[in-house]
Amino acid sequence: MKKYGNILIIDDNQGVLTALQLLLKPYFNKMGLLPSPITLPATLREDDWNIVLLDMNFTSGINNGNEGLYWLHEIHRLRPNLPIVLFTAYADIDLAVRGIKEGATDFIVKPWDNQKLVDTLLKAAAPNKKDVPDAQEGSCMYWGTSPAMQHLRLLVEKVAATDANVLITGENGTGKEMLARELHRLSNRKKQPLIIVDMGAVTETLFESELFGHVKGAFTDARTDRPGKFEAANHGTLFLDEIGNLPYHLQAKLLTVLQRRSIVRVGSNTPISIDIRLICATNRDLPLMVRQGEFREDLLYRINTIHLEIPPLRKRPEDILPLAKQFITRFCKQYGKPEMQLSEAACNRMEQHVWQGNIRELEHAIEKAVIISDGSILPAEAFPLSHINHASEEKDVSTATLEDMEKQMIRKALSACDGNLSAVATQLGITRQTLYNKMKKYGL
Repeated sequence: MKKYGNILIIDDNQGVLTALQLLLKPYFNKMGLLPSPITLPATLREDDWNIVLLDMNFTSGINNGNEGLYWLHEIHRLRPNLPIVLFTAYADIDLAVRGIKEGATDFIVKPWDNQKLVDTLLKAAAPNKKDVPDAQEGSCMYWGTSPAMQHLRLLVEKVAATDANVLITGENGTGKEMLARELHRLSNRKKQPLIIVDMGAVTETLFESELFGHVKGAFTDARTDRPGKFEAANHGTLFLDEIGNLPYHLQAKLLTVLQRRSIVRVGSNTPISIDIRLICATNRDLPLMVRQGEFREDLLYRINTIHLEIPPLRKRPEDILPLAKQFITRFCKQYGKPEMQLSEAACNRMEQHVWQGNIRELEHAIEKAVIISDGSILPAEAFPLSHINHASEEKDVSTATLEDMEKQMIRKALSACDGNLSAVATQLGITRQTLYNKMKKYGL
């Protein structure tokens, strides 16, 4: 594999440094890992670095928490032509955008997508950008050979070039976000940003600030003007994931913005026009939620100009092994392992498994198998899948773990409450946000 020079990474989280070292080792000749930027000037002088991955926040408190911008300027002063990629938390995207304006090459959001992180760094580091394969130049979707997926592909190719609002539905783990990225890649807005918002993770109190932005002084912690996700996605694509988890009383505010095509920042009276392509996704039955009074019918019509349904993996079993082989190749490279293949018994086990967690479950199973296995063959024993099948998931209480019991309890409550998350949270005695986090954890 071709390597792209030397990379210097500055991050105060040792776990992050270790993970990046494992991930990036196959791609760079040398890696420098700094838990603090204090020694950064000396390190820059000692070696010939090709790229810097710089965290935006450290524990020192320089410049009111904007340490990343301070060190960005220092690196540019010492090495004016050195590419710098910023590493930032999801909530600080506007800070990273400011960093781009002040000289950074690009930015990466935590938690990161491994392939996107690698692609971003290689593009920034390569002297000749044409030497680096661009994941966005080709499809990042695996379409497979099943009739359902081929029909979906034809529909996506027709819809992508338009600005029609799209609703993507499907079970957890089927690749709804990946399909949204594919729609953006094929659209006329592909050179503009794709902004992704997990609606289930946005707290109700910060909903308007996160989506519409706020002005300085709008509330206690509003120390500066801050654009929301709609403004960040202007001229590009806004992907609202888990739209079915948006509380009913907030749906009217979203609908108003979509109808008027303008937003008003919290604390302001000035409307700001927006030009976005909207894509939404959910694993819930929105028409049923409408009938139960949990989702606005007018909002459903607004977001559902085109409906794309991704079939679960168990309904396209011909795609299981090809997908598994793709994941094996990826994780062997990621963890520096020799090329591996599935044994015949492992293939049989994978084909017989129900894969209730769909592609995400398959991906995690492959990653674990690659990590724990030695040699060139992945045996069936590397895939202890039988206990995951939900058809026989009810366990003897004496052998079930606390996580098993919690997962079963949440699933039963979801069934009893017909998927109404507020009712489920009340029944279990936890907050809606805690429930959502546990559902994400268990793939429910």
